[in-house]
Amino acid sequence: MNKNERLVSIDEKYIGKSTRAAYFPLVAEKAEGVKVIDLDGNEYIDMISSACVVNTGYNHPEIVKATKEQIDKYIHFTNDYFYTEPQVNLAKELVRITPGNFDKKVIFGFSGSDAIDSAIKIARAYTGRSKLISFVGAYHGSTYGAISLSAIDTNMKRKIGPLLPEVFHLDYPNILKKDKSITEDEFADIEFNKFLDNFNYYIPKEEVAAIFIEPIIGDLGLIKPPKKFMKRLREFCNDNHILLIVDEIQQGFGRTGKWFSIEHFDVIPDVVVMGKAMASGFPMSAVVSRSEIIDSIPMPGQLFTLQGNAVASVAAIKTIEIIEKNHLLDRANIVGEYIKERFKKIQRKSSYIGDIRCLGLSIGVDLEDKSGKYSSSDLVKKICYRCFEKGLILIYLAGKTLRVQPPLIINDSEVEKAMDIIEDSFEELEEGKIRDEILDKIKGW
Repeated sequence: MNKNERLVSIDEKYIGKSTRAAYFPLVAEKAEGVKVIDLDGNEYIDMISSACVVNTGYNHPEIVKATKEQIDKYIHFTNDYFYTEPQVNLAKELVRITPGNFDKKVIFGFSGSDAIDSAIKIARAYTGRSKLISFVGAYHGSTYGAISLSAIDTNMKRKIGPLLPEVFHLDYPNILKKDKSITEDEFADIEFNKFLDNFNYYIPKEEVAAIFIEPIIGDLGLIKPPKKFMKRLREFCNDNHILLIVDEIQQGFGRTGKWFSIEHFDVIPDVVVMGKAMASGFPMSAVVSRSEIIDSIPMPGQLFTLQGNAVASVAAIKTIEIIEKNHLLDRANIVGEYIKERFKKIQRKSSYIGDIRCLGLSIGVDLEDKSGKYSSSDLVKKICYRCFEKGLILIYLAGKTLRVQPPLIINDSEVEKAMDIIEDSFEELEEGKIRDEILDKIKGW
């Protein structure tokens, strides 16, 4: 038993099973840039940015320096009763980079999940309405409100009910289901008319507080809805005084080549929910909205003891600075295009690659075996585990989609090496060289 396996066995004794979707027996000893070194000294290129948390890479030296300087001053001073400069400065930056030319305010949290719950509270408080709309396939987090809005896995809801009432899950406008005989706009109209049917038959519009949507739905397979659908959704919300709340937890902070993925649709949301990458690995989330919406909850409705923690706030400020100074929004588009073209090259030689979707450095690649010999789930497991054996961290979504989301700071030689490993793994898959036994080693989600 190596050091990784020994730690995993100890983990299984002490850590709750519900807290980890285990892909590989990988235990980090050190991480820097895009590389992770495990307890046994093996080195890996991380192509998922630690679940889209380290857009600026692991241990960015400027973030390390800034946070160490803040630690020397103080680690935490309560924002519940008093004030701190880092929190105020971060709030100003978040207001600046989020869409919408109007007065905005911020409330802070620690993870995307609790930020979703905060968004639910302000939506109900501001509108005086109770009903909430989400979409089938959505993942919004694991707190009670976030789980209530999610609709991606029944295990999220087993044994813990009753969940939040007055939550409705409607069909997501999945562009992958579009018939080739119609245009994207025609598909958008069809899907939006289906969406409207719900309000014609059983959901009173005037009782809906908010519609929650991931502009790029992540765990369903990194799927972008039609632009026309999103524009019509915005109009529908305007016409019926419903808040449009976008979940940017996974796609925010440059992941798609813009600060936030909603910007690809020329739509201004009422509320933006963020987390993951905003502090480059420090636990932090936020909700940004119009001032009057944020202030609809009276004190102490949003008092969190550690909210706006000084060290995490400094890390978030520096994260924004690094993304801007190093033009990482542009870099995401350039590298994303390279990865997409490499997958297209692999696709020409592979019988297993289906749809390839790319928006900046958020890339989904569907695998399928039209002969029926292998399931899509088996294919993605084989590719991901073989890549792991070759020194690459790559996982899958929805049992069929490779999740490719490397740090925005990945350099040319690193991304070339990563794609070479992926290409080699596909060649081995085609030649039948990837053992079926590995299917028992990887569980994932």
